[in-house]
Amino acid sequence: MSNFLKVGTFSLVTVGFFAAYSNFGIPQIYPAPPPEDETFELNAMTMQEFAALGERVFNGKGTCTLCHNAVGGRAPLLEKAAAVATERLADPRYQGQATNEEEYLYESMVEPSAYVVAGFGKTGTGDMVSPMPSMQAGASRLSNIEIKAIIAFLQSLAGVQVTVKIPTDTAEEGEGEASEAARSPLGTPEEVIQEFACGACHKVAGEAGEVGPDLTGIGAVRDSDYLRRALLTPDADIAPGFEGGLMPPDYGQQLYAAELEMLVGYLADLK
Repeated sequence: MSNFLKVGTFSLVTVGFFAAYSNFGIPQIYPAPPPEDETFELNAMTMQEFAALGERVFNGKGTCTLCHNAVGGRAPLLEKAAAVATERLADPRYQGQATNEEEYLYESMVEPSAYVVAGFGKTGTGDMVSPMPSMQAGASRLSNIEIKAIIAFLQSLAGVQVTVKIPTDTAEEGEGEASEAARSPLGTPEEVIQEFACGACHKVAGEAGEVGPDLTGIGAVRDSDYLRRALLTPDADIAPGFEGGLMPPDYGQQLYAAELEMLVGYLADLK
């Protein structure tokens, strides 16, 4: 009986120790909440406040710094984007319709393949196709107000004259939500990967991103539950050698359920 009590006591102490350690000794990971849309009081905004709004969208909802940063080298830095716009409009490789610097900045966000900075195009396209999605689509789905605010921020950042006008038609505010509600479900995992620009950061579906983990054989080392969690709460499990806080945390709101499961199944089959 004494041996039974000793074994029982030891088991309880051991279980209690590991329970306490798992709850208090291991740092808890809490996924960041999805970025929230701001309420715009356009009529009361100064241009400085409008540019500050653009900076918040640039660093937050727009996830621009995911690629436009000095570390990854995946996309060009934008500190002087407004200052070099005239030069790029005159470049023979420019294929867009913009007639001035402000229009160029707008076009670069909604039709990024109109001009691709040398060295930053999709592999094999001769820098004629950008890996960047339209900021009116994909995970960001910015409204015209948000895009114009980013233009004001970029012009201010480059030290050039801020020419963008603060919109006065507040009906524009809901354009992003309207376009999102009208989106038709995507039919293949490749379409999901293209729409949400997964290849801008990952090697997957023929894309060659390097900011995030290589996914070409991810199904051989990760199961469906892990992959689903990685899409819904990307900071819950951070792959060794990569930083947290880079992948947008709101794919659970952006993807339809069928698209999510289709993408999970596709990734799980990549052996």
